Amino acid sequence: MNIFPVNKKIMLITALVFMSSLVIAQTDSAKKVKAANKWVKSKAWAKDLKIQVYADINSVEFERQYKASKATWDKVFQFLADSAKLATLAPGKYPVDGENAYASITDVPTRTPEAAKWESHRKYIDLQYVIRGEEKIGVDAVASATVTVPYNETKDGANYTDDGGKYYIATPKEFYLFFPSEAHRPNLKVDGYDTDKKLVIKIKYVQ
Repeated sequence: MNIFPVNKKIMLITALVFMSSLVIAQTDSAKKVKAANKWVKSKAWAKDLKIQVYADINSVEFERQYKASKATWDKVFQFLADSAKLATLAPGKYPVDGENAYASITDVPTRTPEAAKWESHRKYIDLQYVIRGEEKIGVDAVASATVTVPYNETKDGANYTDDGGKYYIATPKEFYLFFPSEAHRPNLKVDGYDTDKKLVIKIKYVQ
């Protein structure tokens, strides 16, 4: 004797299949994150780089981007690794790998909360590193922020407001990577540091 009508049986089977696929997808995702975290910690990508990547790096995206454009990333990290040279470079623009990666150095006052804007980019990944001094940097998902200035393709940027996010004190000990899915709010003033010397390397994002 059938306990469930045919339609209810089909619905039950469909629900079980969906739940099973969801569990499998979550397991695969967790495995991918674990593998990417292991890859980041191995520092196989770092070569001679002594500077640490910040703790909450999107390891899955970092690994994907590095492996998709290894030659460019190796040049980026070679540029970043020469700390003695960075300390002496004047503010300005510097080539790294043609249009695939280029650097700029600034030595300017850090900003008040009113002046520091949330931003994101689509064409290029931001690598940000404080050469001298300190600053505070906010990070949050673009999906959690509210657009104030829509994306401008020419400038490769959009601006936001965001009451959330996580904040870090950026020092010469670590560098930060911000991918297109991440809004960031750099250059915030830290007590005792009115200015900082900073490196930003733009790295072409691979879709």
